[in-house]
Amino acid sequence: MIAGIEGVLESIEEGVALVRVQGPDGSALTYEILLPAYTAARLDGSIGQPVGLVTMYFIESQAQGATMTPRLAGFLSRQDRRFFELFTTCKGIGNRRALRAMTVDVGRLAGAIADRDVALLQTLPEIGRRTAETIVVTLRGKVDRFVSLEAGDSRGGAADLGEPGDGSQGGKAREALGVLLELGENRAQAQVWIDQALRDQDGGEGDVQQIVAEVYRIKAQR
Repeated sequence: MIAGIEGVLESIEEGVALVRVQGPDGSALTYEILLPAYTAARLDGSIGQPVGLVTMYFIESQAQGATMTPRLAGFLSRQDRRFFELFTTCKGIGNRRALRAMTVDVGRLAGAIADRDVALLQTLPEIGRRTAETIVVTLRGKVDRFVSLEAGDSRGGAADLGEPGDGSQGGKAREALGVLLELGENRAQAQVWIDQALRDQDGGEGDVQQIVAEVYRIKAQR
């Protein structure tokens, strides 16, 4: 199992990256890695530079199962890979289709699913209305931990923001978002307020209650 690769990005063409990994003896191997569409777009300016990808190994069946080809898919973070694995549990969403459909980052895609935004999902390649509705029915309630806060996106998008309850700033921010949603706040607006609250704390180690309190202080000033 190849779980990750670090090397020089040689090229990206039609969603396929070539990454050259140099060995200690000077020899090199070049790996062919399939990328989600949005990842390919983000890495397009990094040709010739070192990159690191979290990878997932799978077997692709062709010609009605007569040919079995090993493949590697590459992601910017473990969080992206986890979402991809969940996304492909939807009926009709295989690995290749998922890679082509993921033209927006995982946080935005997860937010669309959580908010039942069928219209946005229909803008993705190969996703019609029926498939979009299937995605929402299958995954709504399972994707909240993938919904990126703007604070996380502004720090590069490739970071693993952590899980609720893990003690990290990202984990606390996700918990705060959950509290605000339970209190009836709009998801998009809550994300904006949390982003501002985290900036106002200037990297402080506030807990979830402090983040929520700061959000309502910001809200009251508007």
